Amino acid sequence: MTREDTLSKTGKDLMLKEPYYGFFLIKLNKIWNKRIPTAGVCKNGINYQLVINEDFWTNLSEDHRLGLLKHELLHIAFGHLTTVFKFSDRRLANIAMDMEINQYISDDLLPEGGIDINNYPDLNLNTKAGCRYYYDKLKEAKNEKDTNGTSGDEKFDNLCDQMDAGDGADLPDHSTWDEFENLTEAEQKLIEKQVQKILSDAKDDTLKKRGNVPGEIEGVLILEEVVAAKFDWKGYIRRFNGISTKVYTKKVRRKENKRYDANPGLKIKMKQHMLLGIDTSGSVSDHELQEFMNEIHHIHKSGVDITVIQCDTRINSIEPYKGKLEMTVSGRGGTEFDPVLNYYNENQGLYTSLVYFTDGECNTSVTPKGNVLWVLSEQSYMNEDLPGKVIKLEL
Repeated sequence: MTREDTLSKTGKDLMLKEPYYGFFLIKLNKIWNKRIPTAGVCKNGINYQLVINEDFWTNLSEDHRLGLLKHELLHIAFGHLTTVFKFSDRRLANIAMDMEINQYISDDLLPEGGIDINNYPDLNLNTKAGCRYYYDKLKEAKNEKDTNGTSGDEKFDNLCDQMDAGDGADLPDHSTWDEFENLTEAEQKLIEKQVQKILSDAKDDTLKKRGNVPGEIEGVLILEEVVAAKFDWKGYIRRFNGISTKVYTKKVRRKENKRYDANPGLKIKMKQHMLLGIDTSGSVSDHELQEFMNEIHHIHKSGVDITVIQCDTRINSIEPYKGKLEMTVSGRGGTEFDPVLNYYNENQGLYTSLVYFTDGECNTSVTPKGNVLWVLSEQSYMNEDLPGKVIKLEL
């Protein structure tokens, strides 16, 4: 079989086993290039394309070929190629991103040498926690090794030694990502919008064929335990009481109607309607989303009306919140705040304020026309360039 035949066969196998990724693969260009050691993703205009070393591909088993393709597709779906340059230590970021996505690939499909969090037991890493979490844990372990000579995990110490020596034999090779480093903001937005369209089309095609959209792309998060709020939501809501957008009237028998005798009086009550944005991009972990859900539940208990809007690079859902401790999460692509801010500006009469829950890994050029509170997760870095008040959830 030719290399094209084997690639076509692997694509069909992927379509049968995981239709979403099969449809995703169909929409991407593929090229062969022996100048790269294994395989990767590179730029193709305002889109991505797969690039594969023929010799490396030929020597892989059928299962490992399938796992390789899914690995590269997950990097695209999670927005890694345009976010990796936001990390100060890119080599650690490469490891963290492989740690994140390889958990969504069966062990029997992973080629030998793939990064697996289970190979670093002494680092005590949580599962499916997001690349930011893994990066922070790895950075902490590397600082420990630099200071004391060991991080406490022998295999990770070996990786650190390779990095210090400039040897990348056992490290993820993401050299094909280099051309994404100096993109203008406009170019980055075009690429992120293009890949979001591909992800959306793959989702639609999968649902039409009665397949299942994978959990890492769309899943249900359950808040198993409600803990104390990390912010004074009652105080925040009280400060905006004078600009409520809903007026409720209630008949009160104890109060006489001054206009019509023998009729009950009316009690007028003002109530807020808040728009709560949730960043569902790939850089936000399930742990962070559950942290956001806990705060949203406390806002709901304060007695305000809530509309939740989910967004990664586009708005994925707009739904009222009724107090349920579970949420269907859509997105997991790149990050863009503009769609939610534009929606908020266009619907000023509906909402008293916007509260945006995010990891802060983005900026915006849109100026909000109303009150905005940015709520950053506990494990995120502070981003004070966002328009409005910015807080970080901390105990």
